[in-house]
Amino acid sequence: MSGNDYVKFMTQEIVKYMDTPHDQRKKQKQYSKRVRNDVSDHWLGLLPFAFRLLMKKKK
Repeated sequence: MSGNDYVKFMTQEIVKYMDTPHDQRKKQKQYSKRVRNDVSDHWLGLLPFAFRLLMKKKK
């Protein structure tokens, strides 16, 4: 990927981000956080879940 292609790609992504409404971006962020947690629990078992609970209790 050349420098011009990278600048073009980044510009497109920024414009796409700015065109989406705030509440839709917020929903997408919440969804991706939920999916990421589910994937780690699925692939690694109970340990990530237990570690996350332990960290929440310390806060």
